[in-house]
Parts: sequence; structure tokens; C-alpha cells
Amino acid sequence: MFGRDIGIDLGTANVLIYVKGKGIVLNEPSVVAVETSTNRVLAVGDEAFRMVGRTPGNIVAVRPLKDGVIANFELTESMLKHFLNKMKVKSAFSKPRILICCPTNITSVEQKAIRQAAEKSGGKDVYLEEEPKVAAIGAGMDIFQPSGNMVVDIGGGTTDVAVLSMGDIVTASSIKVAGDRMDSEILNYVKKEYKLLIGERTAENIKKEVATVFPDARYEEIDIRGRDMVSGLPRTITVNSKEIQEALAEAVSYIVQASKQVLEQTPPELSADIIDRGVILTGGGALLHGIDQLLSEELRVPVLVAEDPMDCVAKGTGIILENLDRMSSKKVRI
Repeated sequence: MFGRDIGIDLGTANVLIYVKGKGIVLNEPSVVAVETSTNRVLAVGDEAFRMVGRTPGNIVAVRPLKDGVIANFELTESMLKHFLNKMKVKSAFSKPRILICCPTNITSVEQKAIRQAAEKSGGKDVYLEEEPKVAAIGAGMDIFQPSGNMVVDIGGGTTDVAVLSMGDIVTASSIKVAGDRMDSEILNYVKKEYKLLIGERTAENIKKEVATVFPDARYEEIDIRGRDMVSGLPRTITVNSKEIQEALAEAVSYIVQASKQVLEQTPPELSADIIDRGVILTGGGALLHGIDQLLSEELRVPVLVAEDPMDCVAKGTGIILENLDRMSSKKVRI
């Protein structure tokens, strides 16, 4: 097979890969299982995720990306290589062109790390695009008109907020508060209130099953199991939506604040457009119960959750890939 154009949503929590002509072909957790004594990679993606919190001492399940940027270069490269080999997008005769997404305010050093990881894992030409712009395109927003569009992309490691017009970002903010931070807030709440130790996966499950961030929007309970900090023995407790709302209040306030800040810096004509069109929520965090109601109340504009919010960035890379030749001026080489 000849090299294809591929788009990568290199997320802190998940990696999604879009292959031109095929659509989204891969959606797996950004996790690598490593043997500590030899640094040998044992598993990647879904297989490695199943090991999180359940491995013996000589094996660790690592997330090579933190806060939207590469924390471990070698493991990121191994992970990308594994996924590209799995997709069979490379051939002996040609390499794929890769479009990869990154948060808005990362440094040139962090950008270079992402580029090098993509090139070393088998990319020919590597293009970088800012995540909120790609997410807006994937959510079906027409950002190429002279009118204001606002997107809030809540991922695993970062929340990117941007106002777009004429195909580019007018004002933007990126904060390192998103899904992972919410999981750790839940984990800490349970530890503090119930003296119970739980794992990341349990915390994420609580967030999905019972969490809400809007007062009285939901009341559900869930039984969770963990290790009692006093006796050291397993114990089961019940937590409810109201408790989790309290636990998430601080993290969510940062997202609200970042959104307000971007709106305050937006030119008045574009602000008027946003009142008409509303704000679009993308990313896994858009599925958090009540986040749309909370943002709508705080920002005083309509807030809508995109269709398939977790796939928006990957879909956006697909749309850009279809028009990649027109965007050759954006090509980034080392």
C-alpha cells in the first residue's frame, strides 16, 4: 500500500487516528505498559490500559503525554510506531503525510518534540494544527467566514478555548485543567472524606456514572470499592452526584474562568455573532453532565454539545487532510 495522508489526535487520554479515504480507524487510550528493569514496551493502547493499577512491581502502565504535551519522548514514539504499524499506513516505498494536533499555547520546543516523534515513527511530511481550530472544523462549524465562532475543547490534559474567524484563531486560552484533573479531584475527595484509597479507573467511572457540575441537575448513587486507609482492608462505600459536584467545583471554575477571559478579549462584532451562534463544546469533557448548562448560565450565551464530541478533533483532521494541498504553506519541517 502506498503511503496515505493520516491525521492524529494525540490526546493525553486517547489517541485517535484518521486515515484519508477511510475515516477514523483507531481510538485507543494513550497508555504504554513498560517493564521497569529493561525498559521494554510490553503493551500499548487498550491492552496497556487494562493493566492500569493492576500490574506487578516490575511492570508500570505509563501515560507518555501529560497536559497535552509529550512527557516521555521515547514512549510517545513507541506508541505512535505501534499504532501506525497496526494501521498498515506505511509501505516500503512511501511514508504517510501526517497532520497532528496540539494545544494552542505550547512552546516551540514542545512543538518540535511532537514533530520529531511523528517523523521518527514513520511520517514523511509533518503538519501541525491547533486543537481548538481542528475541533471546530470537526464539529461542523464554518470557521472560514468573517463571523465569530467559539469552541471549548475539554480533553484529558488540557482545555482549549478559542474564538475563530476567517479560518484562524482570534483569541484563545489553554489551561491544564481537564478530564485528568477532574479524576484526581474525585480520587482526593474520596480519600479525604471516606479515608478510602481508589484508583484512577474507579475515579473516572464515578465521573461518567454519577458526576454532575450543575446544581441539582442529577441525583444518582454508585457503590465503589477501595482500600481502607485505617484497616488496610477492602471496603465498599456509596457516593452520590451532589458530593461529586462539590469535588469538581474548583476544577470546573477554572474552565469557566478561561472561557470568560477569552470572551472578554473578543472584538465586539465577533461577540455579537457568538450570542447568535452559541458556544460549541467538544472533547471527552463535553460529556460531563451539566457542563453545558453551567457554561451557558455563566457566559450568558447558548452552549451546545457537539455531535460525537470525542471524535471532533479526529474528524477535523480528516477535513483538513482533504484540503491539505491548499494548506501547503502551513507545512512544518525540522
